[in-house]
Amino acid sequence: MLLLLTCIFVAGCNNGNIPLSGTVTFSDDGSPLTKGTVSFEGASVRAFGTLDNKGHYVVGTAKERDGIPPGEYKIALIGAGTSGDAMQVMEHGQMVGGMTTFIPLVDTKFTSAESSGLSITVDRSTKTFDFKVDRPQK
Repeated sequence: MLLLLTCIFVAGCNNGNIPLSGTVTFSDDGSPLTKGTVSFEGASVRAFGTLDNKGHYVVGTAKERDGIPPGEYKIALIGAGTSGDAMQVMEHGQMVGGMTTFIPLVDTKFTSAESSGLSITVDRSTKTFDFKVDRPQK
């Protein structure tokens, strides 16, 4: 009985995952990054949090917002961009489709966990992880 109560009190019985959220802002003016997904890449686990219109995310692994297991993670941003101009695709004088260009909102170094320079060790004391990113270089 004591073990069951300990599980409920300490871990919430959610497979040991820790609730984690945060905010992503730009380093130049503090405005929020509002598009993209934050990816936490660990040795055997990947967790994700989708950015909202205030730059806020909540991490999930098996399902949205279910937290993240304790451990060390490198961080990257996926899909942090917006649509540019639409282009028509022509083949033999006939329009066969369209294509929209992708305009990145962050410096490309943040799109890879290996090059972002962002990492975190998640443990029971970890509640939030806020970080800043740079805009694309011109």
